[in-house]
Amino acid sequence: MNFGAAQQRTSLETLIDNAGGAVPLLRGSSIGPYVFPGIPPEFTNWQEEVRAWHHGVALLELSYHMAELHLRGPDALELLKRVAINKFDPFRVLRGKQVVVTSPEGYVIGDAILFREEEEFFRVVGAPFAADWIEYQASISGLQVEATRHLSWSVVQAPRDVFRVQVQGPSALALMREVTQGSLPEISFFGIGEFQIAGVDVRALRHGMAGEPGFEIYGPWDKQQAVRDALEKAGENYAMRKVGALAYSTTGTQSGWMPMPLPAIYDGDGTKPYREWLDQYFLESVASLGGSFQSDRISDYYVDPVELGYGMLADPNRDFIGRDAVLDRVANPRRKKVSFVWNQDDVISALQSGLFEGPETRAKSIAIPNPMYSTFQYDAVMKGGDVAGISQWCCHTPNGPTFLSLGTVDIAHAAPGTELTLLWGDPGSKRRTVEAHNLREIRVTVAPAPYFDKVIKSGQQ
Repeated sequence: MNFGAAQQRTSLETLIDNAGGAVPLLRGSSIGPYVFPGIPPEFTNWQEEVRAWHHGVALLELSYHMAELHLRGPDALELLKRVAINKFDPFRVLRGKQVVVTSPEGYVIGDAILFREEEEFFRVVGAPFAADWIEYQASISGLQVEATRHLSWSVVQAPRDVFRVQVQGPSALALMREVTQGSLPEISFFGIGEFQIAGVDVRALRHGMAGEPGFEIYGPWDKQQAVRDALEKAGENYAMRKVGALAYSTTGTQSGWMPMPLPAIYDGDGTKPYREWLDQYFLESVASLGGSFQSDRISDYYVDPVELGYGMLADPNRDFIGRDAVLDRVANPRRKKVSFVWNQDDVISALQSGLFEGPETRAKSIAIPNPMYSTFQYDAVMKGGDVAGISQWCCHTPNGPTFLSLGTVDIAHAAPGTELTLLWGDPGSKRRTVEAHNLREIRVTVAPAPYFDKVIKSGQQ
């Protein structure tokens, strides 16, 4: 991934050494939250765009913000079996998986959606962390597998082999039946179906995002306009809304999916060769860390697959990177993923303080709908004077309406209804993108994750 041949390559390991550690490196970065390129903040208004996938039908754009890694060759599946915790027997052609990869110590590096397109062709689609790790493992594996990267538009604005959109919401199935003129095949959960829209051959992964049923449609990049036009035309009968970047940024919190925990790669001998392979052009090297949770040990920011809800995916019958540590955490869980519902009065007080008080007393500003101000958001959640959990991905949703965040909490405090305190802010931050402010306590109540009920697996559509 060398975009500046004239500039000397600097490895992530060197960047960490020069900064005096991984925590100073990440807390010194001025990069802001993850962006969603290629689409406007709003197509209409973000409130109704958020409501659309909960109350009607929404069209979400996936063509631009995600990285894709293509794996081809007779050993592609063997590579995945070595690096991912998942069960792969069976894993048929035209099926999808949420693939999870971990460090040798069993902490999460990343997750992505894995598409098995052909016997020897797989797509890894999502945030770059899982794809980067898998690409590195392919390069050192000695296996017959070719890894080809397709970068997000945040890095390179170039056409891909496929476009990718998602139709979701209570009316998604009815819309899909209409736009396919009744030819939509029966597609099981995480199955991939083949059909036509406007005469164009497309495929669709059946899953959901933000708690509602959905179809992730993809097809030839140069034929996407006909498909888009047909979807928008049929969508008129269902009051379909196109979803902009503001509304899209809230999907993870509402669906109970943790989009971007800090990848567990910044310390330890097991990942040192990987840090030497990564350079300054990777997100891992330029990402920022913010929030009220403070520790000098980067490992305190790592999460394991069990606390994120991925324990049931782990295959106990196969070796993979981090296997023993992952299975130990399956047997001995420490924390649990939950939703935190923010107290309305405390949010209003913090908003008022951020807007109308001076830097000596004001609270950290709360942007709406997504208050995050760093790539990795880590806010301490307290019980008494002790850290009981971490709040990581926050938003306001008109589907409550409420302020929510997604995070992990000690099992002793994970019961719905438990009252805790979130510390909002990052006083003394060295990042110039963070204004002077004071720490603010916000009461939160533990709730299930996902916060909204899902129907995508049950077929209740």
